[in-house]
Amino acid sequence: MAIARFATFLLSLLSVFEYSASSEPFDVRQHLSTVSRICVSMIEVKKSMDCFVSCERNESEGGEFDCNLNDCGNKEENRKNKGLMMYFRSRFRCFHGFALAIVQYGAVKDVAGHAFLRSNVPDGCSPIHLNLVARHGTRSPTKKRMRELDNLATHLESLLKDVKEQNLSSKKVPSWFLKWTSPWKGKLKGGELTEAGEDEMYHLGIRIQERFPDLFNEEYHPDVFTIKATQVPRASASAVAFGIGLFSGRGRLGSGHQRAFAVISENRASDRLLRFFDCCKNYKDFRKSQEPAVDKLKEPIIDEITTALKERYTLNFTRQDTSSLWFLCKQEASLLDITDNACGLFSPSEVALLEWTDDLELFILKGYGKSINFKMGVPLLKDVLDSMEQAIEAKEGNYAPGSYEKARLRFAHAETVVPFSCLLGLFLEDSEFKQIQREEPLQYPPKSPQKRNFRGSMVAPFAGNNMLVLYSCHANSSSKYLVQVLHNERPIPVPGCDNSDLCPFEVFKERIVAPHLNHEYEALCNVKTETVEPKASPIDMILKM
Repeated sequence: MAIARFATFLLSLLSVFEYSASSEPFDVRQHLSTVSRICVSMIEVKKSMDCFVSCERNESEGGEFDCNLNDCGNKEENRKNKGLMMYFRSRFRCFHGFALAIVQYGAVKDVAGHAFLRSNVPDGCSPIHLNLVARHGTRSPTKKRMRELDNLATHLESLLKDVKEQNLSSKKVPSWFLKWTSPWKGKLKGGELTEAGEDEMYHLGIRIQERFPDLFNEEYHPDVFTIKATQVPRASASAVAFGIGLFSGRGRLGSGHQRAFAVISENRASDRLLRFFDCCKNYKDFRKSQEPAVDKLKEPIIDEITTALKERYTLNFTRQDTSSLWFLCKQEASLLDITDNACGLFSPSEVALLEWTDDLELFILKGYGKSINFKMGVPLLKDVLDSMEQAIEAKEGNYAPGSYEKARLRFAHAETVVPFSCLLGLFLEDSEFKQIQREEPLQYPPKSPQKRNFRGSMVAPFAGNNMLVLYSCHANSSSKYLVQVLHNERPIPVPGCDNSDLCPFEVFKERIVAPHLNHEYEALCNVKTETVEPKASPIDMILKM
């Protein structure tokens, strides 16, 4: 295990040194929902005999690395060193002895940009309530996806057979093809939370408890610390792993002093809070009607990359092969920490394009592409607002400790987190935020290499989450109650809050929540609506990019 971690560390350093030769480093994990671990307490990267960038773990800042830029004597070396410093700052955090190369929690820095300065919670303000909406942790492939990988293995075997029978050169054939079978071959069930997913959620619970100790200092009661999950096992298992971390050392069970706690689930057929997408007939009809069009949008990119793979490896790949190999790349990287097999088939520019096709699908079918995608999540947004108002009522009424809720913790799916992020207006420019409030369509995310805010690996990776922390402030403060928005545990600019992560409660209620409350779920989801022909097809919109 130690050797494997050391090897991973060396690979990470190699990617850093490559950074100095280009304007940006390429790390396939940036484009995937992955986590890899390296056990170090200090990293030093030597650029020349006398020139270093050093990064040390700072436990007081949540385990992030403090990176020091040393003067190299000339502007060019200083520029390269600054790049290295930003590389470490954006990719590593350290928790419980591990330096984590994280997509989940380092991503917001890239979204917010270096111009974004997090707000400082004013002195005299203390947290009184926390809302959490989280995606489940890393899971194994579903049964459908496992069958897809079995089919891929069968077709690769057929391609290799053709090479042999036709006496074609096999010099360019990747060596791992020769004996490859799906790592999940023979597995009868899938989609469950993995050990890595358990670890993600467990440590998320620990970090939240450590970050907000005053919120979680009371004796546990299910009405004080409400934990909800969907009926899907990976979501409820995520809630359990999180709760074990959150309440660690607070009970009398076993050597770890754990305690029992309640996880509440609604019937998945009627769960409008966390599985609103399952209960919304109009949304399901919309999604079914748009899926072929989305596939059509992706085809030119897939075909272009398929042609490149054919030439590169002298194998007669199909469009389906390319799609399946891209899926395999994501699974190997996120579940097996392998990036030199399927991921190694693609060039950096191809990975960026494939990521864009994923983002395009997410945007159209689950995100800002259609207002029903996120408007159907209004019951969840209203539930968040109600919990804040109840907390304010308890504060104003000086309710006795233990008699009111202090945290409402929810565990669900990407189909929950993405619409909720959209309701908050995250990953938007100011003008775009105003557009969605007017229910005007947004342009699709620009194609790579153009920059874009909306990335699936940032919006809703495994264990991705939104937290809304309600603060109570002294009477002489400019605002008596403040709401802080955290995405994947990081402050994020909110257009409705003047691009701050901290917002007066009344402003949050008026600008962000209220405009959405004119939609009743039943009318939006289950009343038949007339189909309006779009002015331009999705393909036309893409061609204009």
